[in-house]
Amino acid sequence: MTYTQTGDPTIREHVQAWQKLDVDQQLALFWFIYKEMGSSITPAAPGASTASPEIAEGLFNQVKELTHEEQLQLQRDLINKADTQLSRQYGSLGDTTKLLFWYRLSQGMDNGTIIPVPSDYQLPSEAKALFSKIQVIPFEQQITLFRDYVAPMGAESKAGAEI
Repeated sequence: MTYTQTGDPTIREHVQAWQKLDVDQQLALFWFIYKEMGSSITPAAPGASTASPEIAEGLFNQVKELTHEEQLQLQRDLINKADTQLSRQYGSLGDTTKLLFWYRLSQGMDNGTIIPVPSDYQLPSEAKALFSKIQVIPFEQQITLFRDYVAPMGAESKAGAEI
């Protein structure tokens, strides 16, 4: 089942197309979006009134302490909704805070604290086509698309101290 918060058919179509890519292609697409559109996403994600920057930063700080391979596995786990402690922590975040967390991961990839996409990586044709479609939708729809994409990731939190 595809999760989207919006009834906008364009956003729903884009989220579904993104989710059909394999996990590593999804991660790479997010990275290419950040590299291409990061300057416009920058003010939207951290400045959102519903974001909890301290919580996103706390989770980011846990991730940056991991090895690069563990960081990559965590990102894969989030997309695959694996039941791990960090995935449950992520799953308990609000949607805008999740978006901010991914923004921080992208910044970390940019400065080398988070495992980067290989410099010679090329997006496959399906991901390139989706990237082109995302680039031309209005900014507000882009942010809604990104939020709808990251919202269902992670595992459900558990009752009690297990997160």
